[in-house]
Amino acid sequence: MRPAEMAGLLGSPLLILLAWAMAGIFTLFSIMVLAEIGAMIPATGGQYIFMQHMYGNFWAYLYGWSNFAVINTAGAAGITFIFSQYAQYFFKLPSFSPGTEHAIALHIPMIGDILPLEDFGTKMLTLFVLIVFTFISYRSTKLSGGIQVVFTVAKVLAIVLLVGGLFFWGKGSFENFTTDAPSIKPSGFAMMLALVAACNGALQAYDGGYMIVYMAGEVRNPGKTLPRSLIAGLAVCIAIYIAITAAIMYILPVQSMASSALVAADAARNVFGFVGGGIIAFLICLSVLGPTNCTILSSPRITYAMAQEKNFFSWAGKIHPKYKTPSNALMLHLIWMSVMVFSGSFYILADMYIFIVFVFNLMLVYGLFILRRKMPDTPRPYKVWGYPVVPVIVLLLNAFYLVVMLYNDINNYLTGKTHIINSVFGLALTAIGIPLYWYFKMKKKQEENIIVVPLEEDVIKEKYSK
Repeated sequence: MRPAEMAGLLGSPLLILLAWAMAGIFTLFSIMVLAEIGAMIPATGGQYIFMQHMYGNFWAYLYGWSNFAVINTAGAAGITFIFSQYAQYFFKLPSFSPGTEHAIALHIPMIGDILPLEDFGTKMLTLFVLIVFTFISYRSTKLSGGIQVVFTVAKVLAIVLLVGGLFFWGKGSFENFTTDAPSIKPSGFAMMLALVAACNGALQAYDGGYMIVYMAGEVRNPGKTLPRSLIAGLAVCIAIYIAITAAIMYILPVQSMASSALVAADAARNVFGFVGGGIIAFLICLSVLGPTNCTILSSPRITYAMAQEKNFFSWAGKIHPKYKTPSNALMLHLIWMSVMVFSGSFYILADMYIFIVFVFNLMLVYGLFILRRKMPDTPRPYKVWGYPVVPVIVLLLNAFYLVVMLYNDINNYLTGKTHIINSVFGLALTAIGIPLYWYFKMKKKQEENIIVVPLEEDVIKEKYSK
C-alpha cells in the first residue's frame, strides 16, 4: 500500500527510496537503544517493563492501555483493510453513494468526523476476517499458531515472485528511477511535510522489528542475542522493502504508481498478465493475514495480564474453562477492533497508531538517559554506539517527526483533505487510560483494606471440625 501513497506525496522515485532509507536508519538507531535496554533488563514484557523501570507504574499502565486502545487494535484493523482492498482484484465489494456515505457523520469535537458508512463493503469484509481469526484464537492457540506458518510461507513467496518476477521477466525501464512527476512533486516547505508524511508510511512498515524484546526473559544469552537479532533483522527488512519498491518502480513510472489502488498487483499484471497479477494479489492477501492473526493471538495477552494484576476489569482476566484461552480478553479486543474498523480506513488507522507508537518511542529513548543515571552499576552486555550523541539525535528526530506529523494532520483537516485528525484521535483514546489508572488503583487499595469477618456458621463448622 505504501509505495503508491509515497508516489502520490513526493512525485519523485529517488525521494521515495530516500524516504525508505531515512526511516530505516532512524528505526535502526531506535532499535539500538532498545537493544541496550533489553539486554540490560531481560524480562518478558518488553516496553511495559522498561516503562516501569524508567517512569513508574502510571506510565507503564498508560503504555499497556494504549496497546489495547490504539496500537494493537487499530494496527490489526488497519492491516486487515489491505486484505479487503486486494480482494477487490477478484470481485467488487458493494459501497454506498457519496451522499449516503456522508449521511451519518459522528462528530467528535476538535478531532473530526467518523463516517461509518464510508467504504462499507470493505469495512464489512474486514470485520468478517477479524471475527474469523478471533474465533480461531478463541478455540485453539495451537491452531492459530499453525495457521501462522501458512501465512509466513505465503509472505516469502509473494516477496520472491514480486521482486524476482518484476526485475527478471518484466520489460520495465531504469529511466523510471530518475523520471519525476512534475504535477505531483511539491517544493519548499511542502516538500518537507511530504517527505515526513512519506517516512510515516515507512516507519509503520518497519514497526514490529522490536517484538523480540517482549520475550527478552525467554531468550538465551540476551546480551548477545537481542542486539544481533534486532539490528540484523531490521537491516534485512530495510533491504526487502527497498527491493520491493524498486521492483514496482522498475515497471510502473511514478505517475502510474501514484494513481494505483493496488500497486503491487498492478505491476505484476503488467508483467504476467491478469492471472499473474491475481496470483500476486492472492499471495498478498494471505501474507497480510499473518500480522492480523499474530496480533489477534498475542495482544489480548497484555490485556489479560493487566486484568490479572487488577489493573483492568477483572472479567478480562478469565481463562475459558474448556479451551484454556483468554476468551474474554479476545472478545473485548474484537469489539474494540470493530469500532476501529468503522471509524476509519487503512491510512487513518495506520497513521493514528504509528503516531502513538512514536510518542512512547520518544519516552523510551529518553528513558535510556534515566536508566544510565538511576542504574549506573547494572551490567550492560550491549551499549548504544555513539552514546550520548546517537540517542540525542534519535530523540531530536523523534520529537521533530511528531511535531511535523501533528501539524500535517491538523493542516490536512483544516484544508478539507481529511475528515479526521488521526494523531489527535489517537492521543484522545490513549488519554482515556488516565482516569482508568486512578480508578483501578483506588479499587485495588479498597480491596486491600477490606477486613474479612467469618460468618457465625463458618466459625461453628471450624470448631466442630477440630
